Amino acid sequence: MDTASGNRATILATALGLFSDRGYEAVGVAELCSESGITKPTLYYYFGSKRGLLDAIVAERGAALRERVREASAYNRDVRLGIERIAFAFVRSAREDAAFARLRLALAFAPPSSEGWNAAAPMNAELFERVEVFFRAAAADHGNMRGRSRPYAASFIGTIDTYIGYHLAGHVDLTEEIVRGALRQFMYGIFS
Repeated sequence: MDTASGNRATILATALGLFSDRGYEAVGVAELCSESGITKPTLYYYFGSKRGLLDAIVAERGAALRERVREASAYNRDVRLGIERIAFAFVRSAREDAAFARLRLALAFAPPSSEGWNAAAPMNAELFERVEVFFRAAAADHGNMRGRSRPYAASFIGTIDTYIGYHLAGHVDLTEEIVRGALRQFMYGIFS
């Protein structure tokens, strides 16, 4: 790796760690530079601003999750299997990149007027829309689901994100058994 890409990678990794541990708003540019071993002009050269740095993290680290959810949310006329695939797309991403998962959750529930929320809003909207479209497609085969795709997407993502949050905090191990149990509870609600 050359020095330029090494600097960029170091800045990204350091920022992700700091943002994930303490929150985006709590970390200043001076601290980012100090912890990365760079100067402010170097940070600005690569990212333009602290927000530009966050935008890069969300784009680069969020790409795998977005792709997994895109693939998993294709409706194949099997609601149970689809729900499981989408849930495990979120869970696998959180297992593989816990720092980004923690940051994603923090940004999703940050004040909507905040810089952090706005940086993550397009990714979070895309994830929500993919899940909502899945439920809308499933409603064609399950009449009781008609008109409920938006609340189903909200409660589904909320359920999975809650388990991910508790996992990241060390309160629950996201085993397949635990995830499938949560999905059974969710499906009981939507099929009743």
